[in-house]
Amino acid sequence: MAEKPYHVLFLCTGNSARSILAEAILNHLGAGKFKGFSAGSLPKGKVHPFALDLLANMNHPTAELRSKNWEEFSGPDAVPLDFVFTLCDSAASEVCPVWPGRPVTAHWGLPDPAAVTGRESVRRTAFADTYRMLSTRIGIFTNLPVRSLDKLSLQRRLDEIGNTPVEVSKEEA
Repeated sequence: MAEKPYHVLFLCTGNSARSILAEAILNHLGAGKFKGFSAGSLPKGKVHPFALDLLANMNHPTAELRSKNWEEFSGPDAVPLDFVFTLCDSAASEVCPVWPGRPVTAHWGLPDPAAVTGRESVRRTAFADTYRMLSTRIGIFTNLPVRSLDKLSLQRRLDEIGNTPVEVSKEEA
């Protein structure tokens, strides 16, 4: 009998870029072991077009991706969560709802590619950098022996992943 996948929620205030990318990456890399979701405290209501373009170019399905409020994942009828990761500093400092399932939480802060200004190539590079950084972190996460780690060891490993150095491309604006 197959084990149920771990449910993972990625949070960002606007839920239009970083958390959307993370949801798609986890659903690809997690290969049935993990099920990714994303949400925001103040969702933009639409996914950033550069995020959708990048994901489509990387052969990720995009049809079901949407910007949504984190309230969809709280309350008694919500899917029980195993992990919740904040990807932006503002979401990390907000008072979050009570998550069903008592998930392990960690902060994996990354720069907001949607906030980058300048030429289109610079802005698209910011999305590609974010995708690469998330792929690295999520790849490490999906390879953790989750079932064999106690909660304290797991928390320490997740915090270490969130502190993984990130490099941003140096293309000039």
